[in-house]
Amino acid sequence: MTLSPELLAVLACPEDKGPLLYFGDDRGLYNPRLQRRYLITDGIPIMLIDEAEAVSDEEHVVLLAKAESEGISPTFEA
Repeated sequence: MTLSPELLAVLACPEDKGPLLYFGDDRGLYNPRLQRRYLITDGIPIMLIDEAEAVSDEEHVVLLAKAESEGISPTFEA
């Protein structure tokens, strides 16, 4: 399931209020500044700071490379 462009345009990290990278696969919404991932469950983004997953340095590099290679842009321009 993909999230609508209208929803993505207003989604921000609940901690730093910055834009996120949306991966349509199981990688969810990613904040590269804090290296945190917000999962999407049954089409609903779980935007709770306590529920965010920490991302390792290695996975961070993989996610940024994936975003660049697939043309994934931030949910909004800061």
